[in-house]
Amino acid sequence: MTDRSRFSAPADGDGSAAECLAPRPGLAALFTGMLQVALSAFGGGLSAWSQRIVVEQRRWMTNEQFLTGLTVARLFPGPNQINMAVYIGAEFQGLPGALAALAGMLLVPFSLLMALGVVYFQVHELPAVDRLLAGVVAAAAGMALSMGFKILDQYRKDPLALALAGAVLLALSVFHARLVPVVLISGPLAMAWYWPRQGRSSP
Repeated sequence: MTDRSRFSAPADGDGSAAECLAPRPGLAALFTGMLQVALSAFGGGLSAWSQRIVVEQRRWMTNEQFLTGLTVARLFPGPNQINMAVYIGAEFQGLPGALAALAGMLLVPFSLLMALGVVYFQVHELPAVDRLLAGVVAAAAGMALSMGFKILDQYRKDPLALALAGAVLLALSVFHARLVPVVLISGPLAMAWYWPRQGRSSP
């Protein structure tokens, strides 16, 4: 694998300055990075926090590379961010990296969850607890919207990508279609359209 400290090519092809990537992370960095994601995302918004930490703070990936990984993670069964942690770890350090990233994502949060669960079942009937959780849900919704706008900015110059996203949104939100058929139909269509072809540059 090539050295990650080099300058990457511009994602949009408009001649803007290349984005400087940090050196390829080791196992300890993958563990602490995914642990930072897990501990930052109280109430949800894991994808948004992961993008902020992996792309903006640690500069392991470009935004385009991160969105590619996020798409792959969402195509596989299981929690998206667990899949994303495995993807990031494997991208840089193979199987040991995937295990290190997975441990960072799960080990400490799981232990905290077990401890908080014991406390929650003792106090969950208090009205103040319900109000607190309602505030956390609102914050999680804001983080999810933030991630959506980041993706929109990445593809705002691609009408087909916007059309596909709009069609999936209508199918799921308006027509209440099941997720699996929507993925099985839209996924292959999108991959077939964006598959690299001779004489055609990637979007």
